[in-house]
Amino acid sequence: MDHASGQQHPIGLYLKVWGLLFVLSTMSYLVDFFHVQGLLRWGLIVTFMLMKAGLIVAVFMHLRWERRALVYAILLPPLCVLVLVALMVFEGDYIFLTRGAYFGALP
Repeated sequence: MDHASGQQHPIGLYLKVWGLLFVLSTMSYLVDFFHVQGLLRWGLIVTFMLMKAGLIVAVFMHLRWERRALVYAILLPPLCVLVLVALMVFEGDYIFLTRGAYFGALP
């Protein structure tokens, strides 16, 4: 039988990534367990979440071994959308505060 030839990755790579995902999930859980509050809490949770998402995309979706142009074509548009959303959030806060200052009181 003629099998399709392709690159095979060692099972050890996947086991290491699973272990790292487990460690990152445990650290995310420990943030809640130790009752970290405020911006530090959300910063840590989002950081761990992005690290886990990056590992999953890079290894399990095989983007680590793709051409750079394909990676940019897949990851760059969502990144641009996130930047535009952040700009809109800052603009929305500015408009909200300006209207409050102009009309006298914030609701």
